[in-house]
Amino acid sequence: MDTSKRIACCIPLLAFLISSCGSSGNGNQVSGNIQVDGSSTVYPITEAVAEEFRSEAPEVRVTVGVSGTGGGFKKFCKGETDISDASRTIQEGEIQKCKKKGIDYIQLKVAFDGMAVVAHPENDWLDSITVQELRKIWRPEAQNKIDKWSQVRSNWPDKELNLYGAGTASGTYDYFTKAIVGKSGKSRGDYMASEDDNVLVKGVSGDKYALGFFGLAYFEENQDKLKMVGVDNGSGAVFPSLETVKSGEYKPLSRPLFIYVNKEAAQRKEVKKFVRFYLNNAGKIAKSAGYVAMPEEEYKKQLEKFNTFAGEGADGSKSQAQAKQK
Repeated sequence: MDTSKRIACCIPLLAFLISSCGSSGNGNQVSGNIQVDGSSTVYPITEAVAEEFRSEAPEVRVTVGVSGTGGGFKKFCKGETDISDASRTIQEGEIQKCKKKGIDYIQLKVAFDGMAVVAHPENDWLDSITVQELRKIWRPEAQNKIDKWSQVRSNWPDKELNLYGAGTASGTYDYFTKAIVGKSGKSRGDYMASEDDNVLVKGVSGDKYALGFFGLAYFEENQDKLKMVGVDNGSGAVFPSLETVKSGEYKPLSRPLFIYVNKEAAQRKEVKKFVRFYLNNAGKIAKSAGYVAMPEEEYKKQLEKFNTFAGEGADGSKSQAQAKQK
């Protein structure tokens, strides 16, 4: 057989081998849709992870919404989302709603965050505030009563005190009220509230007599428009930063951040791949987004926890029971 005939004969075989290799090489490719919703504080991390994940799995569409931690859990416990971003742990009422719908889930820690207390840049009387003063301002009894700066500290100006803070569906609100007022979800109601931290940034930055609170990452993004306020817990004023949040020095306004994953969703290949990618990259992404990364060992523990939850070995390999079924 001459050379040209041999080549002609080999072409179909070569095409088959390339096709077979291509199929094998794409065996890890997955497709599908993943629905995420919840905390505005966790949103920047999840959105950044989803953005990077596109290059890892271009056929998977990850949609990330922002309706606050409470709003996210409402959707999650109805089975409308696969993953819920949360800046606090799930509450008893939410647990019961999930149980009622037969929704099992896992809680995974992804980073730490500090809550920033902020004022307008032209505020020249406020550098730090005590936890007691914050409680005096934000407790329910202060509504329509503590409405001037001079009522908080006598040498502060006799000017209106305009408050800005997270909305009641936000995990930031729940955490702040528990840390400052002493009871989650309890505060005065006469303040500018929003689940969208960008709205709060705009409000405080445009109001000389404003005082507000929201996640540290949003201050980092807008520090040219805002003034950071130190918080004194009795041992001197401490300003939130990556270092003081990580060391635990900035208290009581430091907290862990979470994602909750629906167990049924965790059986899907695209969700498994996304959550593993999330935990393998959350530390790096958290730092770049202005949050505090956990130690590498902690991310490994969270990954092992998820793999076991998803019905596989801690290292992500198939369990013995699954292997026998193959």
